[in-house]
Amino acid sequence: MPAPRPEVMDFLLTRRSRPAKTLCAPAPDRGQLGPILTAALRSPDHGKLEPWRLIVLEAPALRRLAGLVRARGTELGHAAEAIDKAAAAYETSPLAVAVISSPKPSDKIPEIEQVYSAGAVCLALLNAAHASGWGANWLSGWPAHDRGFVEAGLGLAPQERVAGLIHIGTETAAPPDRPRPDLDAITRWVSE
Repeated sequence: MPAPRPEVMDFLLTRRSRPAKTLCAPAPDRGQLGPILTAALRSPDHGKLEPWRLIVLEAPALRRLAGLVRARGTELGHAAEAIDKAAAAYETSPLAVAVISSPKPSDKIPEIEQVYSAGAVCLALLNAAHASGWGANWLSGWPAHDRGFVEAGLGLAPQERVAGLIHIGTETAAPPDRPRPDLDAITRWVSE
C-alpha cells in the first residue's frame, strides 16, 4: 500500500514559477543554495553518467554576462528590443544557476536521454527553490543557444548546451495562476 504525501502533492499541484523580473535580492547564499542544488541532482540519470553540470552565477557574473549579451546581440544584428529584453534578465537577477547539458560517451545511454536528464535537473532545481521559499523561474532565451555567448561567457565545451537558467531570488509579486492544460484533451488511456 502506498504511503501518500498529501503536502507534497499539494505543493506540486499549486506550484508556479515567478517571473524573473519580479525577483530581487536577497538570493540564497551558499549555505542555503547547497541543499537546493543537492535536491536538484537527485534527478533521473540512466547509467549514472551525470551528464550535466551546474554554474552558479552571482550578481557580478550576471552583470558581466549582460554586457556580453549586448555585445553579442549587436554583433549578430538582433533588434535593440530583443537585445534589451535578453540583457535585462542578466542585469536584474540576483542569482541564476546555469544547468549545463554535458552528454558523456556511452554505448548504452543515448544522448537524448542524457539531455532529458539535464532538463529533469532544471525542473528539480526550480521545485527545490520554490519548496525552500524562494521565487524562481526557468529561462533560456537566444543567448543561451548562441555558441559565441555560451563559449565566451560560460566556458562551455563544444558538446555542451545550456539546458536552462534557473533564476532564484526573493519574490516581490505573485502573479495570478495561468490556465493549465486540459488533461482529458491530451491524455490517451490504453488498456489492451
